Amino acid sequence: MTHRYLTAFFALAVALLTVLASGCATNPVTGRQQLMLVSESQAISASLQAYGEMLEPIRQEGRLNNDPAVKARIDAITGRVVAQAIRYRPETSEWDWEMQVIDNPEVPNAFAMAGGKMAIYTGMIDKLEASDDELAQVIAHEVAHALSAHTAEKMSVSLATNLALTGYALTGERSAVAMSGAVLAAALAVQLPHSRQMEREADRVGIELAARAGYDPQAAPSLWEKMAGLGNGSPPQFLSTHPSTDSRIRDLREMARQMQPLYEEARAGTPPSHPI
Repeated sequence: MTHRYLTAFFALAVALLTVLASGCATNPVTGRQQLMLVSESQAISASLQAYGEMLEPIRQEGRLNNDPAVKARIDAITGRVVAQAIRYRPETSEWDWEMQVIDNPEVPNAFAMAGGKMAIYTGMIDKLEASDDELAQVIAHEVAHALSAHTAEKMSVSLATNLALTGYALTGERSAVAMSGAVLAAALAVQLPHSRQMEREADRVGIELAARAGYDPQAAPSLWEKMAGLGNGSPPQFLSTHPSTDSRIRDLREMARQMQPLYEEARAGTPPSHPI
């Protein structure tokens, strides 16, 4: 490698490290350091548009919220969980929290985007014969991803990877990072697997949100046991982005034990709800 190329390489490396360093932020829920080249507000804006574009063809096919009883059930659970999420982060009361129900009884799946834009497939109900407590675990897990700014983090990791691979000129200013394709990036973030760290955060925060909302934390390990039993040789779609292992189920059992007092306290009162 010539001196000229070495100089260019090191200049790029220094610039990239500068951007990465300046792009670190503190997780608003867990306190973990996150890479945030894409701000949460940018991720929310991109997710809002991507969410509408993703759901529009489903709406046109007549597969969105076509059972009022199911929609009411999901909204009731979501409202109680979101009320607890707002206690974690009061500023999220300004988010336009939204949960859509996609009619596909063969797909046990759910997802969340930045700003509380979420959807759940009816397969999560039909294939699992899920109780309200179990559905609350799914919903709370997704709410926890939104609450922890995981969409912005995944978009940031993808952006940093692209910057490293393409060698674009970098300024070190987060506000100067190009956001072209942000809507596509937000949509793709739904499909990309969460890191193990993100999953642990969503498990831990989600089970607490559900317990504080009055939903049995013991439903968390039972839900994942049901999910793990659906494979028939290949993992269900939900598990493809939310890996489930024996150790994870053991961890959830321990978390459930720790959350039991919060659940009992919530059951003794009337947990608040947020309109969905």
